[in-house]
Amino acid sequence: MSAPRLPHDDVPAALSRRTLLAAALGSAASGLLAACGGGGDDPAPAASGGTATASSYTDGVISGFGSVIVGGVRYDDSAASISTEDGVALAASALKLGMTVEIDGGRIDRVAATALALRIRLNTEVKGPVEAIDTTAGTATVLGQTVLVTPSTLFDETLAGGLAAMAVGDVVEVYGILDPEGARIVATRIEAEDSATEYKLRGRIANLDTTAKTFAINGALISYASLPAAQVPAGLANPQLVRVRLQTTPVNGQWVATALRGGRRFPDAITEAKLEGIVTAFASSTSFSVNGLPVNATGASFPDGTTGLQLGARVEVQGTISNGVMQASTVEIEERRFPGPRQWDLRGEIGNLDTTAKTFALRGVTVGYGGTVEYRDGSEATLANGVRLRVRGPLAADRTRLEAQRIDFRF
Repeated sequence: MSAPRLPHDDVPAALSRRTLLAAALGSAASGLLAACGGGGDDPAPAASGGTATASSYTDGVISGFGSVIVGGVRYDDSAASISTEDGVALAASALKLGMTVEIDGGRIDRVAATALALRIRLNTEVKGPVEAIDTTAGTATVLGQTVLVTPSTLFDETLAGGLAAMAVGDVVEVYGILDPEGARIVATRIEAEDSATEYKLRGRIANLDTTAKTFAINGALISYASLPAAQVPAGLANPQLVRVRLQTTPVNGQWVATALRGGRRFPDAITEAKLEGIVTAFASSTSFSVNGLPVNATGASFPDGTTGLQLGARVEVQGTISNGVMQASTVEIEERRFPGPRQWDLRGEIGNLDTTAKTFALRGVTVGYGGTVEYRDGSEATLANGVRLRVRGPLAADRTRLEAQRIDFRF
């Protein structure tokens, strides 16, 4: 039985629509840079590092493995350095579906939709205690921040059931897309963090008091009084975007900062760039910011039109970056292009096959195949431990498993 066509089924064709154009930075982009600013972010990372020079940059959500799939491109991570955005080294096994990452990579092969990952940085939006849960609104308050759970939010297996499995007082780590103008985080993955030794938070400063050395990020009041002056970003001001690490116990109602840095890092110049994120500033359909990065879309194509392109819209933008401004070649509106739950993509060898429960493990994810599945070059009888295959589909009802809609035995 045929299953619905999945996003990125024809990735080469999709990428041909999104051909990246190299263009000089125009005066409109320069004006946008002045208008939107960098939000007080860290200095942009160099496009080179280690022994290899990056020619592409991607900021988005891990939507599959085999190797790491972000934005429809499969990045070979076999030789990549992997770390948190604070530089803590990680093993490749630390990467999970739904995590948000930045990838410095080699040239993107637009026909095969592949590239070599040189460096992968893992970004957390908030890690801290759950302070409130609203199952009707689909939100949780974590360390003073509103976290929006959508049908595409993936939960760690210890939180089967989603918001219903969370309780006030639990410590969780949230990956997602920060919407500072809407004062919320659109969650893409939530994990339990029972043994956390520090909390983390990213957001815009409000109510800065340089005498008391305190500021607020939404509902969290933070003290940076114990930080040496050299560790405080220069020109700290409202509404600067920052990321902060915190002690796990508040003092006199204030969270104590142990580190304070600019909120986002972008390369100053890159020939191929892709951003998946939220429109965080908007002047017009050709002049806006995504995740805090100014975008000049004067010469861009809009495959989905411009209706719905506004503050808070979730978009995917491709182009080049020059002088800290993205010169867009293509702007897509995610809600219009792929309505409904996100489709996930896993490739690898089957393990833990359970023909009674109709589940198996693939790349650390439990996959259910008990529903309507389209099989290609095989059938349900072909499933066996050790068999290599590709699975695509949305999340199952428990929000931790993948519900297979299509299984390919040749890919």
